[in-house]
Amino acid sequence: MYEYISGRVAELAPTYAVIEAAGVGYYINISLNTYSEIEHEESVRLYVHFVVREDQQQFFGFSTKVERELFRQLISVSGVGGNTARMILSTYSPRELQNIIATENAVLLKNVKGLGLKTAQKIIVELSGKMIELGASDLMLSPTEKQSRSESYDEALAALQMLGFQKAASEKVLTALFKESPSMPVEEAVRMALKQL
Repeated sequence: MYEYISGRVAELAPTYAVIEAAGVGYYINISLNTYSEIEHEESVRLYVHFVVREDQQQFFGFSTKVERELFRQLISVSGVGGNTARMILSTYSPRELQNIIATENAVLLKNVKGLGLKTAQKIIVELSGKMIELGASDLMLSPTEKQSRSESYDEALAALQMLGFQKAASEKVLTALFKESPSMPVEEAVRMALKQL
C-alpha cells in the first residue's frame, strides 16, 4: 500500500522518526541501523512496511529496501512480530544478519535481547534458503565471480526445479556447492546436487 515516505526529519530517536511529508507528520518505527544511516540528515526517504491490527496501525521504516525485505522475511516466521524483527535489525546490520542466517548460526542470533534459541533456530530453518535471493552468499565474491556464479546458480536451480525438487532444498545444496567452488559449471552443479537431494 505504501512504498516509501519522503520528507523532513521533524523528530528523531534511536527507535523512531517523525517524518513530515506534505504537512503530515508520520511516526515511523525504525531500527538502530536505519537510525545510524539517517542520524545527520535533514530530509530522508524511508521505505515503509505498514502493519494494521484491530487495535493499532504502525509504520516500520528502513533506509534501504534490503533491510525492509529482511524485516518482512523475519515477520513471516510465526512467533516473530514487528518489534522482535526490529530488535534483530537493531542488533545486526542487514549484511551481518544475512550472513548469520546463511551460515545457520543460531547461537549468534539468539544473542538478540528477548530472542530464545528455539525462535532463533526457527528463523534460520525458515529463512536460510531465502537469503540467497537477497545476495547473502555473494558477499565474499568479486563482481565477475558474482556474475558467473549467479548465472550458473540460477540455471542449476531452474534445472533442479524442473526435475521436481523443492526450491528451498535445492537452494541449500547449491549454496554449499558454489561456496566451495564458485566457478562450477552448471551441469556439474546439477549432477552433484542430485547426489545430495
